[in-house]
Amino acid sequence: MTLLDTDGVRLTVDDAIATVTLTNLAKRNAQTPALWQALVEAGRSLPGSVRVVVLRGEGKSFSAGLDRQAPEGFDGEPSFVDMGRGPEAELDATIAAYQEAFTWWRRNDIVSIAAVQGHAIGAGFQLALACDLRICADDAQFAMRETILGLVPDLAGTHPLVTLVGYARALEICATGRFVHADEAERTGLANLVVPAAELHATTRDLAAALLAAPRDAVIETKALLRGASDRTFDEQRAAERAAQGRRLRDLAQLAE
Repeated sequence: MTLLDTDGVRLTVDDAIATVTLTNLAKRNAQTPALWQALVEAGRSLPGSVRVVVLRGEGKSFSAGLDRQAPEGFDGEPSFVDMGRGPEAELDATIAAYQEAFTWWRRNDIVSIAAVQGHAIGAGFQLALACDLRICADDAQFAMRETILGLVPDLAGTHPLVTLVGYARALEICATGRFVHADEAERTGLANLVVPAAELHATTRDLAAALLAAPRDAVIETKALLRGASDRTFDEQRAAERAAQGRRLRDLAQLAE
């Protein structure tokens, strides 16, 4: 069932699994503000039955990053120069609106998987980082190019990058803009798994199916525990575990009545 197909984004749903596909094949799934708004709408359109969301890109590249027209601006969107010259509050609000496309993937009620092949550059890298899990083809290449262009990664990618690979490696990746190939991505924890390109989508489907094996409420509670662990002390995490387990046991007791 197709729920959305606009501005380079298609959302399809098959029972508990949704697939968000980047469809701007001619531009290697380059990103625009219109595409970001479509991603926001995709997140809002997910039926309550969806438990796993797969993010993929058509063609040879997951996403080549920001559309080259972006610095000059698109119809109805400010150029980079206009943004820099505008009021600070307006600039902050514009970037915050762009970031919305990169934030809903970590909602506790879903598990998101990025299936990455070919290039994932800049905004493409950050979109892959937005997901909970990353399955990569052996030809995947990540690069954070913003810093060498005089900018910073501002699409919510810095937090997950540091969490996954550590501060020192994250700084080196961003400051140099170099490519991180699939083998390094797997070795450093950026990728959960690397497979031959021909097996990418089948492997992703298998993982999505495996994620449905556990009861939904248990997965939601576990994801919430893990996401908050780095912000809690050891004792706070123990308390959070007790509270979560208490909720699960009470729910199971009610089901047994």
